[in-house]
Amino acid sequence: MAGSDVTPIRQPDRPAWKRVVLKLSGEALAEPTGFGLDTNVLHQVATEIKDVRENLKIDIAVVVGGGNFWRGLKGTGQGMDQAQADFMGMIATVMNGLALQDALERVGQQSRV
Repeated sequence: MAGSDVTPIRQPDRPAWKRVVLKLSGEALAEPTGFGLDTNVLHQVATEIKDVRENLKIDIAVVVGGGNFWRGLKGTGQGMDQAQADFMGMIATVMNGLALQDALERVGQQSRV
């Protein structure tokens, strides 16, 4: 862009860390309704993770929530046993992890859950 005052961001020669943890809310992966999975968002997140991994040569651990499928407080608020509600939340988290794994592998980034 001619005449632009935008300065490109310079990547460090060597990152400060070799490993990072990325926390993603399950709701960040949701469709606009706030429920389920938005495959476009999954693809975007996977692409960005792959780019960071390749450009900075760091390991990335992703911790993802399950709030786009289940909220334990919703169940307990309706009289459900706390442990059962928590177990359902854990399953929702695994569902998101598997969806993100699929998206990562589709963009050529090896991953595991």
